[in-house]
Amino acid sequence: MVAQKESILDRPLNEIEKRLLNDFQDGFPLTTSPFQDIAEQLGSNEQIVMNTLEQLQSNGLISRVGPVFRPNRVGASTLAAMAVPMERLEAVAALVSGYGEVNHNYEREHDLNLWFVATAADREKLNSVISEIETRTGLEVIDLPMIEDFYINLGFPLQWS
Repeated sequence: MVAQKESILDRPLNEIEKRLLNDFQDGFPLTTSPFQDIAEQLGSNEQIVMNTLEQLQSNGLISRVGPVFRPNRVGASTLAAMAVPMERLEAVAALVSGYGEVNHNYEREHDLNLWFVATAADREKLNSVISEIETRTGLEVIDLPMIEDFYINLGFPLQWS
């Protein structure tokens, strides 16, 4: 019998995991060695930080580690929505999430029940991704480009019990 690898979800989070999830929601070090800098702040080492982030991601506790730029300042971005039959929602969401250009997607209780944010190097590439999603799913993607931007900090302090 092969032993199963322990999941982060099978135990309480350790202090490094908690601090990575909480302390670096913003203010990520913009240096040539950001993970080393984080490790120093945590009293750890770079390899542990990298391995821990990989485990957090593989267990679905984080989706990605990377910058968030103001929309359309670097490349092109849009909010998009789709009306997906409920029996296909999970499969279509997985397909949409499979695109590197898709930052995240989420379900809404509405006829337009799958929403996602997509970014690309330019509008031409963004249009190509949207078109490909439509072709692969057979569903219309409603492109909702931003007209006016508002900054909302989505970071929030996590409470540990």
